[in-house]
Amino acid sequence: MDSSSFTKNKPGRLLKNSEGCWSFVPGSLPPNIEVTWDLASEISAADRRLAELAGTARTLPNPHLLIGPFARREAVLSSRIEGTLASLTDLLSFEAGGTVPPDRADVREVANYVSALEYGLRRVKDLPVSLRLMRELHERLMRGVRGRDLTPGDFRGRQNWIGNDPLCKIQNATFVPPPVPEMKEALAELEKYIHQPSNLPPLIRMAIMHYQFEAIHPFLDGNGRIGRLLITLLLVTDGLLPQPLLYLSAYFERYRADYYRLLLEVSQKGNWVGWITFFLRGVAQQSEDAIVRANELQRLSEVYRENLQTKRSSAALVKLSDCLFDRPMITVQQAMRLLKLSQPAAQNNIDKLVEEGILEEITGRQRGRVYLASKVIRIVEDDEVQQLPLKFSRST
Repeated sequence: MDSSSFTKNKPGRLLKNSEGCWSFVPGSLPPNIEVTWDLASEISAADRRLAELAGTARTLPNPHLLIGPFARREAVLSSRIEGTLASLTDLLSFEAGGTVPPDRADVREVANYVSALEYGLRRVKDLPVSLRLMRELHERLMRGVRGRDLTPGDFRGRQNWIGNDPLCKIQNATFVPPPVPEMKEALAELEKYIHQPSNLPPLIRMAIMHYQFEAIHPFLDGNGRIGRLLITLLLVTDGLLPQPLLYLSAYFERYRADYYRLLLEVSQKGNWVGWITFFLRGVAQQSEDAIVRANELQRLSEVYRENLQTKRSSAALVKLSDCLFDRPMITVQQAMRLLKLSQPAAQNNIDKLVEEGILEEITGRQRGRVYLASKVIRIVEDDEVQQLPLKFSRST
């Protein structure tokens, strides 16, 4: 790590580690941030869009049906930032036991992200966002995949670093997080800051906490995914959203170079305004995107329900149609469990949804068939409806 790239405005200190290289130790939170009118305008826009999304979530008849598709899209895109190539269809097929081989490591990684996120959303009802929860999430994220030998569920016990390629040596690293003793101190301070009252706007707090976690880099692998997962949990636990419908990984993945650059510029130059502006614009853009997707999914659900009820379909068939918005890929065995029906009865209900054009069989097999709700997938997986022009502040 080039120590000369760190200016006097850096929000921390440089320290030689046991390898004889420079490490960066982030300072305590909160930083001293000058709130200009421009930044105040960004805060207002992000708050307004997030409030609109919260209002949408409260007015939807069945917002819980949207959590599954949104969470799975987040898992795919958060993992893609780290180089994983699995698609949403790959993930759904893996979960359905369908066409994706079960030994595909990239799909397993994405499935683990879903498992960790769902676990976290249940766990925060009893345990606040804390170092213990971070370790529990990490253990689920790394279970049975690459990195499983890198102490899943434990903070690192040795120095790590960030480079431009996996084979990068520490001497050529772009960024070196704090050594282990300083890492432990920084984590303790971060946990304390998460729980202490603050007069900062909540979204600014989330932006600086995300930076701090990534700068500490407390795990040997999976730091980016855990850091992004924590944003969702904090939005829910801080009461900003009644349902976990906002995810920023689509935005971070689209502007990946800016995401990494602006996080690094905080460490090197103290460019908090640039990073916070980027973060707030992500909240505004993804809130607007989530509103559009949620409304489109809700409208599609209503169309399906009205058509089936007009034809006096059974309650089981209507229920199966609703379930497709949570799990848009399904097998007969899964339908049997959902509807508590026999195999012939479940198959009959699926066949009726195929006749209605709601489901389509995608394997071409006689046995072990998998059925896809393609219209649901299209709404969830399509590119964002609107991409806002971005301009980011740079430190001098």
